Amino acid sequence: MRPSVLATRATFPDIADRLHPYFDVEDNPHDTIWSPAELRQRLQGKHGVMSTGSERIDAALLDACPQLKAVCNVGVGYNNVDVAACTARGVLVTNTPDVLTETTADYGFALMMAAARRIAESQDFVRRGEWNKPGIHDMFVGGDVHGATLGILGMGRIGRAIARRGALGFGMRVIYHNRSQLPAEAEAEFGARYVDKATLLKEADHLVLVLPYSPQSHHAIGAAELAQMKPSATLTNIARGGIVDDAALAEALRAGTIAAAGLDVFEGEPAIHPGLLGLPNALLTPHIGSASVQTRRAMAALTIDNLIAALGFGPQAGKPPTPVNPEVLAAR
Repeated sequence: MRPSVLATRATFPDIADRLHPYFDVEDNPHDTIWSPAELRQRLQGKHGVMSTGSERIDAALLDACPQLKAVCNVGVGYNNVDVAACTARGVLVTNTPDVLTETTADYGFALMMAAARRIAESQDFVRRGEWNKPGIHDMFVGGDVHGATLGILGMGRIGRAIARRGALGFGMRVIYHNRSQLPAEAEAEFGARYVDKATLLKEADHLVLVLPYSPQSHHAIGAAELAQMKPSATLTNIARGGIVDDAALAEALRAGTIAAAGLDVFEGEPAIHPGLLGLPNALLTPHIGSASVQTRRAMAALTIDNLIAALGFGPQAGKPPTPVNPEVLAAR
């Protein structure tokens, strides 16, 4: 019998067709969000799964699906997967880094600029038919991006790509905080300066969050952190929901503690904290940082490369391109 795999969400059919020569495939063309119980039922007898952030892969699920050998996540983030539990059970986890770096950096920079220059607010104003007097000196004035101080919390691949755009494209001063300081040559590429978190919050005109979610980064930006920022500052989150305390952010935006926020991720998404919904200075988008055709296709293709190789097939058999827990491969 051929191995069986499950694709939990709809994807590009021509890319998904590459699974069929190797596996019996159960897919989800209607893109239904399955309950945990239904996911468990559909994973029975499956050897691999092409998963997304909408499915929680935890110890209980793994114990109920003992044939599962590969969890191949579509996305660079994998906080929906209990990697330690997978490793303990010999289940390989993969993700899709690199292929989405530049596109997500583009989007993060665009979101930051739109928040700073109040683009969504002004578009809504025009669409409501309220623009009836041109030339008002303070109409939708915002903050400059060029020459401003760009603060980055989390200087990984995407953080560096945003820093490069800011420094080389807009003449921004770049400061950052990270678990560890970058090598001097990497900092020199865009004139970045490593600072502690308090300095980052105090000095940034535009703060962009690009750190992975973990229990340690939960609510890394809350009321206390927001209070340390400039009243003219903006906050952009393209990382993960839960890194920001959305309730505290809503209150800070309402009170004018900071000027504006651009948010592509939310705690508990797709639900959004109701306090954010009515705020004109909160620019809200539905987790689409990587949503270009080219990038989403590349993410799907890399996931399928990982899945085929993880289960011992194809030209990269046994050597998936982007393992998260490669020690599982060494133990096989």
